[in-house]
Amino acid sequence: MGVKSLAKSHKKFKESYGRKYVDLFKELAQKGQAPKSLFIGCSDSRVVPNLITHTDPGEIFVTRNIGNFIPPYDPDRESCATAAVIEYALMHLQVSNIIVCGHTHCGACEALFQDIPENEDESNLKKWMAYGLPAKEQAEALIGHASHKKLLRSTEKFNVIEQLNHLLTYPAVKHKVHSGELHVMGWFYHIQSGNLDYFDPIEYKFTPLEYLESDKQ
Repeated sequence: MGVKSLAKSHKKFKESYGRKYVDLFKELAQKGQAPKSLFIGCSDSRVVPNLITHTDPGEIFVTRNIGNFIPPYDPDRESCATAAVIEYALMHLQVSNIIVCGHTHCGACEALFQDIPENEDESNLKKWMAYGLPAKEQAEALIGHASHKKLLRSTEKFNVIEQLNHLLTYPAVKHKVHSGELHVMGWFYHIQSGNLDYFDPIEYKFTPLEYLESDKQ
């Protein structure tokens, strides 16, 4: 979609959603935001947080990056946008939930099985991808020489679990989880169907999210 197409789309937005949410937009501007959840997802254009959660503006605080990676806590790191978002969400917005959402057909997880060129144009990307390598290694150890499709699905799921582990290295996260003020959860979105699974740490498996609203467990 080109710039002109985006301009036309914005006009349609004002004509439809703008009218639908006019009062909500005014309220959010005057009172500020108060989301209850932080959604950490992938930059993939097919994964749209507010769309798949069916939430209105102001309901979820969102950060997205390549691979929905979360660098482990490191007070000596020069800078990290994802870490800053986590700290802001916890200390200033006082969110009570953090969701780490991975997905099928993830380009970042696919790239873990490929070589990224050694050049300055992709130097940041190559460094960033290192946060996903443990997931690849766990998938390979579990299913060995299975089909590439199965290996990729396994890597994508292990990546969600690995990033949850990284999230729990943040002191503020650990403190709020232990005190019961914060709930963290891993999600897995199926692009082809729109279904969502959540990671059950007790059973150590992904289960349809809809089960949380049923009597099946």
